[in-house]
Amino acid sequence: MVARFKLVARGRQTVAHGRMLNRRSLILSAPALLAAIPAHAQGDFGSFVAGVKAEARRAGIREATLQDAFAGVQPNQRVVELDRRQPEFTLTWPQYRARVLPDSRIQAARDNYGRERALLAQVEQRFGVDPGVIMGIWGIESAFGTNKGNYRLVEALSTLAFEGRRASYFRGELINALRILDAGDVTPARLTGGYAGAMGQPQFMPSSYLRLAVDFDGDGKRDIWDSKPDVFGSIANYLAKSGWRRGEPWGQAVRVPPGTMGGRDNKRPLGEWMRAGVTRIDGSPFARPDAMGGLVVPDGITPGEGFMVYGNFAAIRRYNPSDFYALAVGLLGDAAA
Repeated sequence: MVARFKLVARGRQTVAHGRMLNRRSLILSAPALLAAIPAHAQGDFGSFVAGVKAEARRAGIREATLQDAFAGVQPNQRVVELDRRQPEFTLTWPQYRARVLPDSRIQAARDNYGRERALLAQVEQRFGVDPGVIMGIWGIESAFGTNKGNYRLVEALSTLAFEGRRASYFRGELINALRILDAGDVTPARLTGGYAGAMGQPQFMPSSYLRLAVDFDGDGKRDIWDSKPDVFGSIANYLAKSGWRRGEPWGQAVRVPPGTMGGRDNKRPLGEWMRAGVTRIDGSPFARPDAMGGLVVPDGITPGEGFMVYGNFAAIRRYNPSDFYALAVGLLGDAAA
């Protein structure tokens, strides 16, 4: 789906900055790029592009699409630098939460939810996905559509496929990007995103776009760059296909006795958790003792606090396999709604 640089180690959040830039990076010459590429991956970029075009033609992609898609495409030094030099560091949950859920983002979520309430209700009616979680993903992925990335996708993916690290994966995503262009959903000039290929407001990889993007506004195009109906519908479709259950919560904050062993996959009836001393954050019992839940207690959280998570938590994690990410999405959505 989305190119991810947020990985969860046990109890902590490891973040590698794959942050999208606000302006187009300078493109250096192919010789300058080749100096930064390992010997086994060196070769002629023109020959590489010719090979991709041949593969695309065999896949049925039109010649006119290929000519437009590769016009002016060169190896992009900045893409290689970002792919190679992702500075990694570890955040505790309070640090991650403060960074991802500042008051400004929470207020923006509430403001956007108020403006888009009618559209979100239509999306919920069709896909059965809670509007809050759609708002949470939209806010975290692209700051409510304001940070979509401005790298030319064909150039960025060509660079990564040519450069050699995960070349096969990025070559496949490049072919998928060409399929998107060939379908006419977007022009080459508008096919932009992050340096690692994540596109549009929901930050879909091309393969996820082909499987899960929807034309919710009915104009004949799946526009996840500028159409809010298509953006919200595509996020909802992704979650629905990931097992989202209509009308059920993702989770809730809870109080946890010291020494309680949890784990999101260690699901038990809430009645059993209550007998172990776990309660809602206000100290009250759970309303449905028969419901199944798993207990997430992130490292660095205030002692005695945690989160009871349910089936829809797993659906959010399929968008990004990170407990911290899924918690942040759920909390931002709850605050918005």
